[in-house]
Amino acid sequence: MHLIQQILFILLAAAAVFFFVKKAKEISRNINLGRAEDLSDNKDQRWKNMVLLALGQKKMFKRPVPAFLHLAVYAGFIIINVEILEIILDGIFGTHRLFLPFLGGFYSFLIGFFEVLAALVLIGCVVFLARRNVMKLRRLNMKELNGWPKNDANLILITEIVLMSMLLTMNSADLVLQTRGLEHYHATAPFLVSSHLTGLVAGMSTDGLVALERSCWWLHIIGIFAFLNYLPYSKHLHIVLAFPNAYFSKLVPQGAMKNMKEIQNEVLYMMEPDKAPAAGAPTEPVRFGAKDVTDLSWKNLLDAYSCTECGRCTDSCPANRTGKVLSPRKIMMDTRDRAEEIGKNINANGSFKDDGKTLLNDYISIEELRACTTCQACVEACPVMIDPLSIIMQLRRNLVMEESNAPQEWNMMFGNIENNMAPWKFSPDDRDAWVHEA
Repeated sequence: MHLIQQILFILLAAAAVFFFVKKAKEISRNINLGRAEDLSDNKDQRWKNMVLLALGQKKMFKRPVPAFLHLAVYAGFIIINVEILEIILDGIFGTHRLFLPFLGGFYSFLIGFFEVLAALVLIGCVVFLARRNVMKLRRLNMKELNGWPKNDANLILITEIVLMSMLLTMNSADLVLQTRGLEHYHATAPFLVSSHLTGLVAGMSTDGLVALERSCWWLHIIGIFAFLNYLPYSKHLHIVLAFPNAYFSKLVPQGAMKNMKEIQNEVLYMMEPDKAPAAGAPTEPVRFGAKDVTDLSWKNLLDAYSCTECGRCTDSCPANRTGKVLSPRKIMMDTRDRAEEIGKNINANGSFKDDGKTLLNDYISIEELRACTTCQACVEACPVMIDPLSIIMQLRRNLVMEESNAPQEWNMMFGNIENNMAPWKFSPDDRDAWVHEA
């Protein structure tokens, strides 16, 4: 019987890893649809950012209460996976509590510590469910979350509650079975949390307890494997991608805009014609700004896949707060959805087949882009250093420079700059005439 369980477990584990790796490769390919961008500078600062922002969640602590709860859920879920390692090895080798003989008395302390974390995860998830569905916080109930995004968040929270409950139930049954002298249930010291729950199962028969403990064991590990494969389709992919995203976040001041060398040269040649190069062979046309996700950089797409959908960016956006349609969170969600759509197109056709859609207009409207004040509030608010403004600016640049789509007031200013080298409608020769007026 144990051999059959081992074989089933190994097949289940192999299938879970296979499908996870397959989807992970697709996501990696989708991110690399973006343009090249060199972010290899200042490695020491980047490692520091990753530790403080992704692991330490530094920016979350501007709001202490939700920050503590989130840290408890995050750290608990990650650290508890050490026990998952033991469960996996038990499944492969057909053992029970494999690490116990090697860790001795420390084993019970370690499992007890995991149980405390599991209890904190349970409490945190219940609070987060209440914030979403009972308190109905504004940023967690905006229209871009209707449908799947809202269900996704609730499903993950419920799943974590179930997984932690099964972990504690499994350990409670195990402790009772230890007192009944069964061969595979080795004696341990009482665990910190489950030892207080044994009264709930102590009245069960030995066979019933074994069935309960084994059922929780199997359901817990099946749940973990299912979560592993659900992760790439969920907003909770940020659990993994927050680390590289924090590492590759921009190190320049937030207000610094990234200019195109081609545009800078045009201004330079207008101001100093003698520096203009001689006419030569025609060059490859340059895309000004971005129209679709393939015009964005790979870092922009990594941002989109790293989005937690927490809504802190939108909640901080002055345009959104005053009733405008702009939502920085929606910008990131739309970018990810478009990248996923292109990825499915490639899967179906072997290479991308034009579908007549673009990120600009089909996903993100001109009205949304025009509402942005470029105040950087969304960038400052994001706990994992996502930069919605970079995408907004590139889409706006494409609108203006390739489609000549701008408000009349902007076009007048652009014309003045092009003709007079200043925003005002005065000839450069007359620009200082006001000095002579008295």
